[in-house]
Amino acid sequence: MGIEQNIAYILERIEKAANRAGRNKDEIILVAVSKTHPIESILKAKECGINIFGENKAQELIQKYPLIDDVKWHFIGHLQKNKVKYIIDKVDMIHSLDSIELAKEIDKRAEKNQIKMRVLIEINIGKEDSKSGIYEEEIYSFMEELTKYKNLIVSGIMTIPPLNIDSDKTREYFRRMRQIFDEIKNLKYDNFDIKYISMGMTDDFEIAIEEGANIIRIGTGIFGKRIYKREGE
Repeated sequence: MGIEQNIAYILERIEKAANRAGRNKDEIILVAVSKTHPIESILKAKECGINIFGENKAQELIQKYPLIDDVKWHFIGHLQKNKVKYIIDKVDMIHSLDSIELAKEIDKRAEKNQIKMRVLIEINIGKEDSKSGIYEEEIYSFMEELTKYKNLIVSGIMTIPPLNIDSDKTREYFRRMRQIFDEIKNLKYDNFDIKYISMGMTDDFEIAIEEGANIIRIGTGIFGKRIYKREGE
């Protein structure tokens, strides 16, 4: 199937998953993960009604940003502090806040650009050494520290569960994320506006929706398998 057919199929599955959970499909924000895919594919997705795209490399985002108008960009990958200055004025949300040092840098660059940056706290729900993110037991102390950074709008939480586990275990992780969200969503801090749970990708987004996700990140399901250039190309 092409991009148009893929998007139609994804939207159909989103609606069915939302219906199973007694939710409105319009609550679900679809981020099309466009990393490694060419601008032509992004434009095609835009023609099909997609208006939020996710990138995980600063350099790639910088290259694509001026080539397409009237869309929003989310930064969804691990963000190095020295790359913040390049993307701070280009993204609508950063999904991967995983340290106070990064929060401090985002705050500094946002202030310099006279903007407020929406961020999601990345939670390493599976406590995997290979992944970024804080552990769930650190969430309250981490959020307390974030109250110092007035140019951040702390908008929710994000996770990527362990790969290659069965669907029941995936569901457990997503369910725990929803519990964390429910615990923190009403915290009254000036720079907090907790609205979003970003979880669920091509292989598990339906489970994520059933367990409460309102941002899902779909790459392969829309664009097909990622295209990686060989070294030197």
